[in-house]
Amino acid sequence: MPNAILRSIGWSFGLALTLPLGAVMPTSAAPTTSTAVTTEQDHQEMMDQLHVTTLRPGRDGMNMQSPNAPNYDEAKANPYPNLPDPLTFHDGKPVRNTKDWKRRRVEIVRDFDSEVYGRVPKHTPGVTWTVTKTTHEKNGDYAVVTKDLVGHVDNSSYPAVNVDIQLSVSTPEGAKGPVPVMMEFGFPRGFGPFGPIPSGWKPPANAGPSWQQQVLAKGWGYATIVPNSVQADNGAGLRQGIIGLCAKGALRKPDDWGALRAWAWGASRALDYFETDHDVDARQVGLEGHSRYGKATLVAMAYDPRFAIAFVSSSGEGGAKLSRRDFGETVENLASSGEYHWMAGNFLKYAGPLTWGDLPVDSHELIALCAPRPVFISAGSMNGDAWVDARDVHGRR
Repeated sequence: MPNAILRSIGWSFGLALTLPLGAVMPTSAAPTTSTAVTTEQDHQEMMDQLHVTTLRPGRDGMNMQSPNAPNYDEAKANPYPNLPDPLTFHDGKPVRNTKDWKRRRVEIVRDFDSEVYGRVPKHTPGVTWTVTKTTHEKNGDYAVVTKDLVGHVDNSSYPAVNVDIQLSVSTPEGAKGPVPVMMEFGFPRGFGPFGPIPSGWKPPANAGPSWQQQVLAKGWGYATIVPNSVQADNGAGLRQGIIGLCAKGALRKPDDWGALRAWAWGASRALDYFETDHDVDARQVGLEGHSRYGKATLVAMAYDPRFAIAFVSSSGEGGAKLSRRDFGETVENLASSGEYHWMAGNFLKYAGPLTWGDLPVDSHELIALCAPRPVFISAGSMNGDAWVDARDVHGRR
């Protein structure tokens, strides 16, 4: 995919996400039953399971005068410079060929499952996709057919939790066959990161074509999956959504999946649908996300080999940033009550009794799991986006 289109995706979608997401996001995964707890209660219960009494505080990215201000000094950025080697087995033997890599890949995935993103249950409920609306419309100069869909997750095993995945897909009207599609982790039609888009709002006159219009110019389509319809973006929602449904409303175990893995699961279920849609070339579906959704994009790409390409925008800690680097966001930020729900419960240990250097894997191995497919990893200027740390262990961008 041309870089200009990828940059436009990050700009048009990411610009509004440079601030924390608000609580106004519509979601079908909000806690509604007697199993509901607060985020703080769930966070504490996970710490109790782990026998962790205290966590180191995360960096205060809003106050450079804080005693816990983020580090942006490259000379201090690598307290744990020795990274796990993707091409060395746990027993020290090297990966020598493709057959070895397949076995080594299993080791890496197992470590991410146990300690970082959590395990998806062996058996997850099926999803039934229904087209709720078909619209013939214009996007700029391009005529498109847009299908709005709901993916109902079978909740017969636990009716107290209901999950309906929201998805939309737009393809060029009159296309002569299936077209490639770029899918973003985004928001329902008419909504942005802070709530409903005001009636009559239009982009600035000098903004140029949107990324969707640039995709359409290539003869491709675009799609949006709403991650909060799969799993709420808070700890209070962990006993609802797909995680709560599979756990029947119970507290997560330390190696159970977090929201990033759940959102990635939802993207894979959308890809299941695309494989049945004659308007979509399911072999050429890409995935895009910014910030926390950049993290989810990289996770989805690493775990599902069917995605053809990924654009990972400003993903930071838990995404493309090396956890062993002390630069901007750190492991402690993700272990806090505001973000722990993205990760496996076991991840909290590395902000308490253990250190970043104790992690069995790091983000370079997550990227390696995407090979040989292309992954475009981007971040903004170091003057405004240094929090996500766009550099490698050698300080190179």
